[in-house]
Amino acid sequence: MKVEKTEILIIGAGPAGSVAAGLLRKQGREVLILEREQFPRFSIGESLLPQSMEYVEEAGMLRDVVEAGFQYKNGAAFARGDKYTDFDFREKFSPGWGTTYQVQRATFDQVLAGAAARMGATVRFRHEVTSVDTEGAQPEVTVRSPEGETYRVQARFLLDASGFGRVLPRLLKLETPSNFPVRGALFTHVEDRIAPGTFDRNKIRVTVHPEHVHVWYWTIPFANGRCSLGVVAKKEFLEQFQGTETERLRAIVGQDPGLTTLLKDAVWDTPARAITGYAANVKSLWGKGFALLGNAGEFLDPVFSSGVTIAFKSASLASACIRRAFAGESVDWEREYAVPLKAGVDTFRTFVESWYAGGFQDVIFHPNASPEVRRMISAILAGYAWDTNNPYVADSKRRLGVLEKLCAA
Repeated sequence: MKVEKTEILIIGAGPAGSVAAGLLRKQGREVLILEREQFPRFSIGESLLPQSMEYVEEAGMLRDVVEAGFQYKNGAAFARGDKYTDFDFREKFSPGWGTTYQVQRATFDQVLAGAAARMGATVRFRHEVTSVDTEGAQPEVTVRSPEGETYRVQARFLLDASGFGRVLPRLLKLETPSNFPVRGALFTHVEDRIAPGTFDRNKIRVTVHPEHVHVWYWTIPFANGRCSLGVVAKKEFLEQFQGTETERLRAIVGQDPGLTTLLKDAVWDTPARAITGYAANVKSLWGKGFALLGNAGEFLDPVFSSGVTIAFKSASLASACIRRAFAGESVDWEREYAVPLKAGVDTFRTFVESWYAGGFQDVIFHPNASPEVRRMISAILAGYAWDTNNPYVADSKRRLGVLEKLCAA
């Protein structure tokens, strides 16, 4: 069997893999990306956070993204019954980007993969990693080509950016159960035909179900008059609704008067899809010669659109560790990669758990919120979950707990 060699092998050409490739190519590293699918391909997770733009810029891909013409985004809006509030991400505690984009991921991921190739990475589509060996001097994978031929690749470093495919966690038995309840999502894209002036297309809208605090909808507008529409709920709630995925989603959307009015003229022209039990965790984010990036390592929940930002942060941290390793320095992957990555993920986790319990919803809908506290919350919603200058990052559980009690009272 043919054996190839490369410095860095990346599994997956999605956001984490492509940005990692860009960062590593800027270091002068030889990079090979193996992607199981053919791009463009559908993916969910379309509302980016401003923090993510820092990593796009760092990877040398900013112009590619800006010139792609995606929908501008400057914040997030929340609706529950007759309550409405929004956050402008430019008005936030943390320094850095305050705007970003809402993207059709099929196009966005293709733009990033194209940028990685432009920067000199080799990108192979429809090449599937079928086995991995991390016991030797260097990690080695077995790959099946589109023609059905198999070959091997040896690499100095292996980065798994396979997202929900979770290649290394599956093959190396690294998966552990998530402590989140099993939730599912139903989602589609529609031609929304929302009347101008009735909807801020520069913001994602998160709508809470009128009766169930743990059920919420997303409405993500795109630049072409379409939007991504979905609902997230516990499995038991979703199983109450019968029919096709589209029929089930339409029935649940129909339970919220505000969304029903907003989307009264929408054209439901794309079959809805379902995903269940997406929350995931692993025993370790790294091992001998490899690291797990983004969703391949851990996925929390889509409520604050944190997935792509976490993916980019993991790519940035991993590429910094690899830079030091190639410089001959000793790298402590737990201390320099896993611990800092988890710190921000755990901040998001605190707010996600509070959201579903209802406490954080009381906070954001509170009518007399402190402007300074709103700026701190806005920073976290904008993705700045690693900024420990923000008290709600440095001491998130205690401070959010105090805030919940104040707002509940």
